[in-house]
Amino acid sequence: MRIENDLKLGFKDVLIRPKRSTMKSRSQVILERTYTFLHSGKKWTGIPVIAANMDTVGTFEIAQALAEHGLLTAVHKHYSLEAWAEFLGKQDDAIYERIMVSTGTSEADFVKLSQIMTAHPKLEFICIDVANGYAEAFVEFVAQVRAAYPAKTIIAGNVVTGEMVEELLLTGADIVKVGIGPGSVCTTRVKTGVGYPQLSAVIECSDAAHGLGGRIISDGGCNCAGDVAKAFGGGADFVMLGGMFAGHDENGGQLIEREGRHFKLFYGMSSSTAMEKHAGGVAEYRSSEGKTVEVPYRGPVADTVRDILGGVRSACTYVGAAALKELTKRTTFIRVAEQENRTFS
Repeated sequence: MRIENDLKLGFKDVLIRPKRSTMKSRSQVILERTYTFLHSGKKWTGIPVIAANMDTVGTFEIAQALAEHGLLTAVHKHYSLEAWAEFLGKQDDAIYERIMVSTGTSEADFVKLSQIMTAHPKLEFICIDVANGYAEAFVEFVAQVRAAYPAKTIIAGNVVTGEMVEELLLTGADIVKVGIGPGSVCTTRVKTGVGYPQLSAVIECSDAAHGLGGRIISDGGCNCAGDVAKAFGGGADFVMLGGMFAGHDENGGQLIEREGRHFKLFYGMSSSTAMEKHAGGVAEYRSSEGKTVEVPYRGPVADTVRDILGGVRSACTYVGAAALKELTKRTTFIRVAEQENRTFS
């Protein structure tokens, strides 16, 4: 046993210090980023915000709506081959740069991934997604997928430490997904005692990734547009959102009416709700590590997209960043004891 005494920070622990700016308007801020990926060599341009691959969030409907704004969606892994064919048959080629195919690491998952990629060779992104990216079998699966798809852009995660980011990048990942336990419907930290404050994870993992020419996704922990800006300020190349994109028309999940108000069901993919739906229940050797909640119905997702992107643009103007790519270079975090005046919250 050992103890690390360095202080680790989450988004709630800091604010971004303002700086002089020559920006005249938020409208001047360029949010698009252009990346060339480490192994695939592919160049991508867009706004680097991603809808999480949860079956109540990463839907085809969300993918279509976010693509219109230049955002990405990690489509959840539970769609059938027929559903993929039906969706892509109605889209133009631009959609292929805005969606990720999600997969687990079982043999059946690899077979299904191969079927999807064979049927739709224009698909560009593969997201290998597990809760614990530290298993040797996970690293081996990343290598297997890289060998099978040398020209595809591979996302792998989740991890929270620099040395594991480096291992995944050297094994074949182009982008590493960072975050263990920060999600709004994740209970991993409570059930297991394992985790890492998200802002510190982003800062440390981005440093490791960028040294090798790789990229990271900050996955989880964002409760508001300001947290998204902090994630980018901390060095994240992409930010993945679950709860902030939940509750909309385009989401999955049951619509519920209660005392005249409407809600949509939202749950973590390790929750008992998700496991009963997709795996026949919680296996006897494990526990549920996710919540099931009712999110207030929020209408079309386009309004939420505008709110998030508007907040990030505003953050850029406060520190004089003319483009999102400049934000991390101009960010100074200050530690705080409070975030906001909550008198009327």
